[in-house]
Amino acid sequence: MSIGEQLAQARSRAGLTVAEISQRTRIRETIIRCVEQDSYAGCGGDFYARGFIRAIAKAVGTDPEPLIRDYDAAHRAPPAPEGADRDEQITRVRLRGRRRLNVTAVLAFALAIAVGLVCYQLISASGRAPGGASEKAANVASGRHHAVLPTPPSPSSGPSADEVVVRLTAIEDCWVEFTTASGGYLFQSYVSAGTSRRWAFRQAVDMQLGNPGGVALRVNGKNPLPPGISRPITLRLGLGATAR
Repeated sequence: MSIGEQLAQARSRAGLTVAEISQRTRIRETIIRCVEQDSYAGCGGDFYARGFIRAIAKAVGTDPEPLIRDYDAAHRAPPAPEGADRDEQITRVRLRGRRRLNVTAVLAFALAIAVGLVCYQLISASGRAPGGASEKAANVASGRHHAVLPTPPSPSSGPSADEVVVRLTAIEDCWVEFTTASGGYLFQSYVSAGTSRRWAFRQAVDMQLGNPGGVALRVNGKNPLPPGISRPITLRLGLGATAR
């Protein structure tokens, strides 16, 4: 006798209807009828099927354990051979390892392609450099150096009779202030050591120099500084002439 037939006979002996069993067990009537017909497809799996059998058996007053054993004997999958689980786990681990290796290989290949493209672009860019730059690089590599001749000064860069040209090279830090001959303020400048400045004026000016001993000064091509001067000094510079 099947499980369903045993439950149906037990329910009849208890004088209960399917609806009453449903109320007691909270199991839908359709599920109870399916179990009594040995149809377990709608139970949702073995776990739920066993629960339904146990609950119905208790509701109709019969022992559920023999029924559960019969269900397991008829529906439980045969046990796997010894060592099968371990072999399956090893196979899964190997497959996962292969997937990781495949991903790593793809990433490495993509990186190599990217590096190759960058190198190709750099080489191509260097090959397309202007002819002057390529020639200069070739000359440097072969040891052929061309002397760079200074550009001759233009005629307008030199002093003229109607201007004052001041050239100052700072050996030490210094400050300079220019005023007009009548005392009007023009500007002040700070010159750092190792730098040079040039100023040109189209009027007579007075030049206050904060550190005359730490500079090299030329006014219209001549040195206007008296020798041995170390304290601040004021120079009156006229047009086309040196200090007065």
